[in-house]
Amino acid sequence: MSVEARERRQPWILLSPALTAITLLLFIPLLFIVVYSFWLRTAVGGVEVTFSTQNWQQALTDPFYRYILFATLRIAFVTTIFCAVLGYPAAYFIARARGNRTILLLLLMLPFWISYIIRTMSWINILGVSGALNTVMLSLGIVDEPVQMLYNEATVILGLVHFLLPFMVLNVYVSVEGIDRSLEDAACSLGATRFQAFREVTLPLSLPGLAAGGLLCFVLAAGTYITPLILGGPRDAMFANLVFEAIITQLNWPMGSALSLLLLLVLGAVVAVYNHFMGMSQLSRGLA
Repeated sequence: MSVEARERRQPWILLSPALTAITLLLFIPLLFIVVYSFWLRTAVGGVEVTFSTQNWQQALTDPFYRYILFATLRIAFVTTIFCAVLGYPAAYFIARARGNRTILLLLLMLPFWISYIIRTMSWINILGVSGALNTVMLSLGIVDEPVQMLYNEATVILGLVHFLLPFMVLNVYVSVEGIDRSLEDAACSLGATRFQAFREVTLPLSLPGLAAGGLLCFVLAAGTYITPLILGGPRDAMFANLVFEAIITQLNWPMGSALSLLLLLVLGAVVAVYNHFMGMSQLSRGLA
């Protein structure tokens, strides 16, 4: 074998373990889900091996599934907006802090050391009828009886913001940290105020990080089912809850497969639009 041919094969040899793992753990299971989506559930709970588009027709034409899908996208969008509004100032403060930013980043990462389920369930102890907030309001005489604050769309969004905010902060932090501070000083030396320098220089240059954090928050919010399951009511189910219900409760694997692929296609379209306008490089830096 020639040296040139060996050099061409060497990258593929080095990538072969990763490509093998991705094929076995991602593409082959995804292929099984695609095949399952065209099968049918029998009356006794089994699976009929056939080729039918019935599951896809129901998923695409049933108004119930369409309503839940739009509600899921709306909740994910609102969650992303809140994460951006709350996360950008925190990321900017950390990036421009004069002290030891490692401590601030460590404090930001602390929530990841606690189980996501435990963090979500902690809101029950805070907002519940006998939770901390109601106890304080009753003791101060603000209310005469406990206020029902749980099991609605607002608490679902609150739980999602609590879960996803660090992802937004990290992406924006990476973007702001990469901006040369002398650019702001140069703008100020030309007569701009600090706010004008931020608005005209820092904010535009940090938009790729903000967009990357927004994409990550949107996709994770749209694909979650734990938060609406714990903090939401019967009318606050998200699309992933329908997948969970179809597969785990109803044992309808074909319908659950079609629903999961439908959600995957919608979120994949969102990622494709982001990649077209922004590229995936900023997102990879934020996750590094």
